[in-house]
Amino acid sequence: MGGESRYQAAAVIGISERTLKRWRSERGAIVEDQRPHAGQSRQPHQLTHEEEQAILNTCHRPEYQSLPPSQIVPLLADEGVYLASESSFYRVLKKHHQQHHRGRMKPRRSVPEPTSFTATGPNQVWSWDISYCASVVRGQHWHLYLIMDIYSRKIIAWEVHDTESSELAKQLLERALLRGLLTSAAMITEHR
Repeated sequence: MGGESRYQAAAVIGISERTLKRWRSERGAIVEDQRPHAGQSRQPHQLTHEEEQAILNTCHRPEYQSLPPSQIVPLLADEGVYLASESSFYRVLKKHHQQHHRGRMKPRRSVPEPTSFTATGPNQVWSWDISYCASVVRGQHWHLYLIMDIYSRKIIAWEVHDTESSELAKQLLERALLRGLLTSAAMITEHR
């Protein structure tokens, strides 16, 4: 070790400093690498280049090009063909940067986050909805028009009608706003 620390030498050869200490003999000489698979350049069950290419060729066939490995492997098994496991298919596709978007599948689209409003107190943000309400009489139903304060969960205004109409929703909102303005004006005059 030409002047380097044991820590630097261990980092260069890709082992921990403790392993390097364990390999040193009493006289300071380094003994041979004693790890079980140290001399092997590849893993014992690693796919060969030809096996990887066979997986890629199969995935590129027109009948499989838009399918994920979870569907390709069972279809091949139905034909009596076994190339590799499903996880090996995924691993090979990922290695060759083909896992994300293949064939006729639509690419992943980015959906913008919904715009939301935050209320820090009452009467800042209202939410409204028209809900379908069934009755005990078959074929008869009503529509509940409701406006609610999202901070306090207080019901601001509501009405029940037998039809769903944008005009009825508009009128309910106008009455709720007018009632809110009148209430605010009354509160202001009381405090004077």
